[in-house]
Amino acid sequence: MLQEFVDVLIIGAGPSGCVSASYLHKQGIKIKVVEKTKFPRIVVGESLIPRVMDHFDEAELFESLDAMNFEKKLGARFIRGEQICVFDFSNKFSEGWDWTWQVPRADFDNTMAQEVIRKGIDLEFESEVISVAFEGKNSTTVVKDKNGVLKEIHAKFIIDSSGYGRVLPRLLDLDTPSKLDPHSSIFTHVVDKNRPEGEEGTMISFDILETEVWLWVIPFSNGNTSLGVVGPTEFINSLSTNKDNAEALKKAIQLSDYYIKRFAGTDFLFEPIKLENYSRSVKKMYGDGFALTGNSSEFLDPVFSSGVAFATESGMLAAKLFLKESQGITVDWEEEFTAYMKRGIAVFTTYVKEWYTGNLQTLFFHQPENPDVKRKICAVLAGYVWDEENPFVKKHDNLIKNMAHILEMESKKTKKSS
Repeated sequence: MLQEFVDVLIIGAGPSGCVSASYLHKQGIKIKVVEKTKFPRIVVGESLIPRVMDHFDEAELFESLDAMNFEKKLGARFIRGEQICVFDFSNKFSEGWDWTWQVPRADFDNTMAQEVIRKGIDLEFESEVISVAFEGKNSTTVVKDKNGVLKEIHAKFIIDSSGYGRVLPRLLDLDTPSKLDPHSSIFTHVVDKNRPEGEEGTMISFDILETEVWLWVIPFSNGNTSLGVVGPTEFINSLSTNKDNAEALKKAIQLSDYYIKRFAGTDFLFEPIKLENYSRSVKKMYGDGFALTGNSSEFLDPVFSSGVAFATESGMLAAKLFLKESQGITVDWEEEFTAYMKRGIAVFTTYVKEWYTGNLQTLFFHQPENPDVKRKICAVLAGYVWDEENPFVKKHDNLIKNMAHILEMESKKTKKSS
């Protein structure tokens, strides 16, 4: 069997894998990236948040991505009937980027992968991990290429950035149930023929159809738009009698007063894809000789577009900690990797849960707006979830719930007195 010897094997060439690979390559580390699919390929996660820009910049991938002229995302809009709440990333509590992109991931991921190859990194597409064995921190991974040829890759460390493929969680039995309720989504792209001029046509929007059901609208700079519906799995399944994803998505569009005219009767560019019970978790995020990043460890929910940000955050962190360890510095993976990532994940988990209880929606749509509260929530939505100067980060466990309760009590009093 063919054999290869590298410092780090990276499984998956999505954002997390490319950020890790590019950063480590710059530091003189010998990298091998294996990717099961052939790029470009369709994948969900098309709305980014500003925190990811720090990682693309640090990994020296920003310029190649910026050259693609993807649609700029300056904030996000939430719609509930006639109520509208707009967050502007330039008006937030924490320091950091005030814009990001809305991207067709097929083009976005391929741009990054090609840039990684251009840098001289060994990236092999259509190469599937079959097995992995550890001897201390050293690993032997058997991969099968597109011609069915097997080879062994010997590595000092593995970064699993395989996303929904969840390679190491499957092979090492690390999966565990998510703490979030089961939700599913169906999405596709359309040619946005009725797109309005100006900001209205380019702004990302989340249209709340019911407390737990919402439609996403993500316009791209190529004239296409991503449309998706998200809700409890039972509700999503009820949209079609015969598991017809196209029928289900069309029904969801019909439920949107705001978007029905723009998208009614629009042809889908590909058969809508369904992601069922998508939230994921793991028993542990690292082990002797490996770290799990991005969706291969935790995936929460698409409502605040946190997926790619957690992927690149964990990918960059795993790369830095491996580098530190390779220089003979002791690394406390539990504290420096797991505990750090879990702090950010916990903040977003609270926001996802409180979104679906309706408490966060109460804060979003309350009138008159509280500019200070809005700036602090905006910093969270931008991905700056480790900034404990922000009370909406530090006290996330109860602050949203308590504020929503106070606002509802005030609203009842006002109604009684009127």
